[in-house]
Amino acid sequence: MADKAIDDLMLENRKFPPSDAFKRRALITDTGLYDDGNADYEGFWARQAADLLTWSKDWHTICEWNLPFSKWFVGGELNVAYNCLDRHVLAGRGDKVAFYWEGEPGDSRVITYAELLAEVSKFANALKSLGVRKGDRVNIYLPMIPEAAVAMLACARIGAAHSVVFGGFSSQSLSDRINDAEAKVLITADGGYRRGEVFALKPQADEALQSTPSIESVVVVRRGNNPVDMQAGRDHWYHDLMASASPDCPAEPMDSEQLLFLLYTSGTTGKPKGIMHTTGGYLTQVAFTHKYVFDLHPETDIYWCTADVGWVTGHSYIVYGPLANGATSVIYEGVPNYPANDRLWSIVEKYKVSIFYTAPTAIRTFMKWGGEEPAKHDLSSLRLLGSVGEPINPEAWMWYHEHIGRGNCPIVDTWWQTETGGIMISPLPGATTLKPGSATFALPGIGAEVVDDEGKHVSRGGGYLTLTHPWPSMLRGIWKDPDRYRDAYWSRFEGRYFAGDGCKLDDDGYLWLLGRVDDVMNVSGHRISTTEVESALVSHPSVAEAAVVGANDPTTGQAIIAYVILRSGLEVGEGDLRNHVAKEIGAIAKPKTIYFTPDLPKTRSGKIMRRLLRDVAEGRNLGDTTTLADANVVNELQKRASEAPSED
Repeated sequence: MADKAIDDLMLENRKFPPSDAFKRRALITDTGLYDDGNADYEGFWARQAADLLTWSKDWHTICEWNLPFSKWFVGGELNVAYNCLDRHVLAGRGDKVAFYWEGEPGDSRVITYAELLAEVSKFANALKSLGVRKGDRVNIYLPMIPEAAVAMLACARIGAAHSVVFGGFSSQSLSDRINDAEAKVLITADGGYRRGEVFALKPQADEALQSTPSIESVVVVRRGNNPVDMQAGRDHWYHDLMASASPDCPAEPMDSEQLLFLLYTSGTTGKPKGIMHTTGGYLTQVAFTHKYVFDLHPETDIYWCTADVGWVTGHSYIVYGPLANGATSVIYEGVPNYPANDRLWSIVEKYKVSIFYTAPTAIRTFMKWGGEEPAKHDLSSLRLLGSVGEPINPEAWMWYHEHIGRGNCPIVDTWWQTETGGIMISPLPGATTLKPGSATFALPGIGAEVVDDEGKHVSRGGGYLTLTHPWPSMLRGIWKDPDRYRDAYWSRFEGRYFAGDGCKLDDDGYLWLLGRVDDVMNVSGHRISTTEVESALVSHPSVAEAAVVGANDPTTGQAIIAYVILRSGLEVGEGDLRNHVAKEIGAIAKPKTIYFTPDLPKTRSGKIMRRLLRDVAEGRNLGDTTTLADANVVNELQKRASEAPSED
């Protein structure tokens, strides 16, 4: 086993085929799409582009591939905002609800496609009045309010690339992204609501703007009603600009390869990477995946993705994919436990949500709060559940299935990245037998292969996930840094995109994501995935969530250190948990030390920061904690680590 790229330790035998009731209405119930995609992936994607989108000019070349750079639907022209708005209104669906928006304090808005089109057109004209032109960059720094989607679509309408910065990021993070993109305009808000209080955004923006010479104008949306300073000549209230703007702004056709947006993702080292996504290929893949992965019936479904628009999930599966498909979506401004732990389930009940898409870290938090919270609400409208952001461990999958889906909803566990633009690996819920914890198979038209350290094909067991040919929504590079693009994604395995994730294949050919290869631990020559040990810990009935890291150890090279959150009201001993892991996946995977903790250090997007957990485990000074949702968590962990003896 020690010579394998990554050891394959866990076994999961539960299977969930699609129910007859689900299949009767499902868009896809067989392998036809897979057969088409495997036979000719370029032709397959061309058919999706023609079927799902409206083009003002046909393309002459489906895919131009000069490794590692791709262009899709070359010569074609379309407008993203037209595809998301105008064509639905022109088809007589202007009265259809685009967004149900729920503010954290309980205020709400209902926005139809016609209303959204008018708002977007007016704001596009407002941006033009501020000097924004095709090819310019616009930064967006907003809470989860409808104006965030309006701003994105208005940029797309006139050909300006947007760069959305998550509203929880610091002023330094904002200024770094503005300066790298050389943005001309910043769109922000006075403040937004989070945990029952207004968090001020404009003061953060003002601090960032002290070192951003490219910004000429700032647009401020009034949301929090908190006092702000407005700089004369530079700062403009959104409502003032909109009051004088014309609702007539024709959508200008854009080249298929026109830059649609930049989205910055952190690297393991160095400054954030400005991931470039363009127009035609990106919109094709997010429309396709949103339609078929979620088995979308736009005339009846109410869809809710709980992400923030500051992340790629919000771009692809709150704004562009759902609107391109004419869907009705829910947007929620705040946190899931305000004013109580059942807030999300009250929203599902209120709007009769039928498709619910969230992150495993959120699901494990719901587990910690207990099944009684969703049990307070009628969730019978739900027919499909989704998972995104990281691998979902089998027990969290089962809890989600039983307590949220009430045993009736397929779960689409989706793997993709900021860089891929759209979903790459996922079940098709009417056609795929599910296994808890597995993202199952690459989608039609996607080439994925697991390889070993030498880049050789792995047919069973652990290795590295690679992508073998281009796909429409792939990143077009890193902004102003083509060499970094090559080095970061194409240098590890010749001719392949390396996602940076470990993966294993089971006997049935199912793909099991194992997390970042940076998070693989080397214990006595065995390469063990943190994901598998975490899954084993969470399979104990007392455990809600776990994070595992490898810490330097003089005997074994690395020792497994676990941080565990228990379910509400339950207890378990450290020795019992260590033995449970040994029983589940083998003695080699037993944690040397287990720390019980009420919380884990997470980024504002919900990802566990294992780097900080390694710092705690090895007694080092903590690195950068500015991206944490709550920096106090690591201080508490340091205290516990200094007090707790390790168990041999």
